[in-house]
Amino acid sequence: MQVQPVPLGTVSIGPLSWRDGTVRSVQRAARLVRQTRAGRSATRGGPRSSSSRAAAGFTPKRKNGAAETTEDEIAEEECGQGRDCVCKDKMLRPQTTGGMLPRGSQRTSVAPFPLTSLREQCAGASAAVAGEYMRRVREVEGQLRRQAGKVTQEGIKLEREKGHLERMLRSLRADLTVNRRSSEGRTRRPSTTETERDGADYLLLCERRELAKLKQDLEGALRNTLTQLQALGQSSRQLLDCASERARVLELLPHSGSAGGHSSAAQTFTKTDPVSPFTPECKQVLGSSTLTVNRSHLLRENIRQMLTGAIARQKVAHCAVNDGLVKKIAETISLQQDLSLMSGATRQAMFRKQREINCIRHSHDRAQGPEYSGDILSREKLNRPLVQVYQRHPGTQLPEAAHLIQGSAVLRQYLKSSESELARLQHACLQLLDDLHSKRAAAQVDAGVVRMRLQQVNKRAVPSLLQQGASRSQLSLSYVK
Repeated sequence: MQVQPVPLGTVSIGPLSWRDGTVRSVQRAARLVRQTRAGRSATRGGPRSSSSRAAAGFTPKRKNGAAETTEDEIAEEECGQGRDCVCKDKMLRPQTTGGMLPRGSQRTSVAPFPLTSLREQCAGASAAVAGEYMRRVREVEGQLRRQAGKVTQEGIKLEREKGHLERMLRSLRADLTVNRRSSEGRTRRPSTTETERDGADYLLLCERRELAKLKQDLEGALRNTLTQLQALGQSSRQLLDCASERARVLELLPHSGSAGGHSSAAQTFTKTDPVSPFTPECKQVLGSSTLTVNRSHLLRENIRQMLTGAIARQKVAHCAVNDGLVKKIAETISLQQDLSLMSGATRQAMFRKQREINCIRHSHDRAQGPEYSGDILSREKLNRPLVQVYQRHPGTQLPEAAHLIQGSAVLRQYLKSSESELARLQHACLQLLDDLHSKRAAAQVDAGVVRMRLQQVNKRAVPSLLQQGASRSQLSLSYVK
């Protein structure tokens, strides 16, 4: 209910001082009423206008100019004093409502005193601040868990490469075992001439060195992979720990209430503060996890290149040894055929020399004459009548006995040389047969080694993708050679 002043009457009975004091009191009260209702007068102009009209009604109309001047001065002084009081009141009054309430909750521009819903508005503002903080924390937690998922995926990929490394190392160890068994198998060749070191042994030595170098490199890569897997596991644990620590304030926030996406997350991650949703620890963990994932990616690429190169070099070394052994077998078989032909020719020469020796021995025996004197013919006796008559004169000795002696000596010399030649032919034939047997056994040993290598190599389990990459690398190596 608004209070309106009643206009004073025009009849003056009492003294002027008494009337002026009352008028000033009424004006002062009206002015205080207007000042008190200033908060509502900004929105509603009725009371202000009515009070102004009432205040105007209090001003007396005096014909005396001095009296009017005095009243105006008093009104101005009182208005000045009122303005000073209002300014002091505004300076001393605490501005709690406009500073604490949110923008949407202020119904008026300036409130002279707190409203009755101040506690509810403060609680709502606090709930809004807490909800915004929770949503930002949820964004940080989501980013941390997404990064943890990336780290886990990278760990799975690196674990797959680790499996490839282990399978390749098992293959290299199997190849080293095959190489050792090949070297031991070649030592079982029969004769000492066949056990001398040759080109195949040199190829086996080169293969063993190559496989040992590859094994050493892959073992180093495996150690680096294990270290990187440990780093990925530690990074994932740190990310999950930070996410769990951030999620401690998300119990009352519904899952569907998180607003914003990657853009808001990016705005949240621009600045760090120990008391903000995105703490320096979260930033450090995210940065370290990103570096760890990048190092893991580079390590996987290096492992893939190393594996393809190792498979190509392994195949090249294996094929070189197999080709060397096959060439050795072919050479041995060629020598075996030559030995077979020469042994046949030697046996033929032995038979021919044996017939010649038999003929020489027969001639020598015929030249010696019969074993009994009774078997000598009459024309062969040196005391036959013709020889006795011829030898009556001196110097008429017949050369028959000397020729027989010389012929027997020559036949005996031919017989000895033929027998020595036959012995040499027999020895050569035995050597040829022995060498032929050794070559045949050596060829069988080398063929068994090649067969064993092919059987053992076929048992290797290497991924087809790496096999294809290794085939391309092997082709490039062959083109370079």
